[in-house]
Amino acid sequence: MTPIHEKTHIGSVTLKVRNLEKLAAFYTETIGLEILSKGETSVTLTADGKTPLIILEGNPVLHQRPMKSAGLYHLALLVPSRTDLANVLSHFIETNTHLLGASNHRFSEAIYLQDPENNGIEIYRDVDREDWRRDERGKLPAVSEPLDVQSLLAERDTKTWSRLPENTVMGHVHLNVLNIAEAETFYMNILGFEEQTRIGDHALFISAGGYHHHIAVNIWNGRDGDSNRDDVTGLLHYEIIVPSLLEVKKVLSALEREQVPYHIESETILLKDPSGNGIVIKAEQH
Repeated sequence: MTPIHEKTHIGSVTLKVRNLEKLAAFYTETIGLEILSKGETSVTLTADGKTPLIILEGNPVLHQRPMKSAGLYHLALLVPSRTDLANVLSHFIETNTHLLGASNHRFSEAIYLQDPENNGIEIYRDVDREDWRRDERGKLPAVSEPLDVQSLLAERDTKTWSRLPENTVMGHVHLNVLNIAEAETFYMNILGFEEQTRIGDHALFISAGGYHHHIAVNIWNGRDGDSNRDDVTGLLHYEIIVPSLLEVKKVLSALEREQVPYHIESETILLKDPSGNGIVIKAEQH
């Protein structure tokens, strides 16, 4: 299998939500994104005023996503520096925002929380890549240590926090799936992502270009849950951005070869992983 292009990265994440106004307020006021565009049933959120990061699709008749189902474990917003992460944490403390945890993974430092409809969110910063410690197989060990909160807060700057930095990007997505072997076949053997970390038989972290992970999959919701359905809250789809239309065509060839169902719209591939999680694969806009 040819590895997916090393400059492949994650684009926007689209969420199906019941209360559009409430979710839009949370992502602007608590998380610090800005509204790029707003319609009757959708809100597009951005950090830089031009690039969509999170798209909220409102539908009040959606069912709540079942606990034991595939879908989004968390989306992960990557801020540029440790000071930026410190400013975010300080803002969360000042606003009494409920957090689920904060971890040092050695390759990154991360803060975890949920939005009002239980979609997981990670906000993190990367450790310099030359400081990542790989094992004898060249893989990144699965490390999750408590974040040194005092050390982090000592790096915050004094200006008043208002929003996430303009060059915040969607660093990765972490998905609940129903079967790790199926996910591995799809994401690694067909799409061409490469393993970086594996936790037993229940979690897998994969990437392009040696990044710690662009996509993670786990079965922590159980092996016999429901596929991600269109009529429940949560993940609609996420974007995999490749550098060019040539790379889109390479992905198409792999899908055809393995007889994976897909649709094409305006040179963009629409498909679902084996657990029903929606994916959009498209070329970088230059």
